[in-house]
Amino acid sequence: MTKITPELLIEAYKIGVFPMAKSQSDPTIEFFDPDPRGIIPLETFHIPRSLRKLIRKGIFKVTYNTAFQNVIQGCSQLSRNRPTTWINHEIKTLYQQLFEKGYCHSIEIWHDRNIVGGLYGVSIGAAFFGESMFSLKSNASKVALVHLVASLKQEEFVLLDSQFTNEHLVQFGAINISRADYKKRLSLAINLKTTFPARTPDLNYVLEPEHFKTQTS
Repeated sequence: MTKITPELLIEAYKIGVFPMAKSQSDPTIEFFDPDPRGIIPLETFHIPRSLRKLIRKGIFKVTYNTAFQNVIQGCSQLSRNRPTTWINHEIKTLYQQLFEKGYCHSIEIWHDRNIVGGLYGVSIGAAFFGESMFSLKSNASKVALVHLVASLKQEEFVLLDSQFTNEHLVQFGAINISRADYKKRLSLAINLKTTFPARTPDLNYVLEPEHFKTQTS
């Protein structure tokens, strides 16, 4: 059996394949290449009105890449809404290594000095592969997603891979595309040069997108 390494994971992402474990207690990892594939088109990203109002209140503090272990641990915690998880010990170890190599990133959402939500994913070229998110306070993971998209748009990413779609993501504009279409978009994205996160993240890239259209038109 081929040993899974951070380097192997990067090569897998480059061809559109991602890893998951069957369960938290299963030590093995399998690779998936779904058809159709879920993505969130950055150009049509939608923020529900109630969430937009919440973000403008500024009740959450947002940081990037400051508490990766806390985020992946939060994403792997079982709860009433998450009775099972595909994040096992091996996944945690591998993505920690990817984080240390600069490929994996986390967004942390804080309230009263406590982490109450966040997400993590992998960045290669101008593609971001969303892995998982969690929320201990209502809307915390949604706020993390909004900040993620703002940074991606600011740095001119062209692909946000959600792997699958669900009701939670569809409200933000997530769609299914064919595997063939996804591979074409992926091939373009991974050969572009970008950085993540933005040096000075600006939420107006998603809160006031028309402003930036006017500037660049």
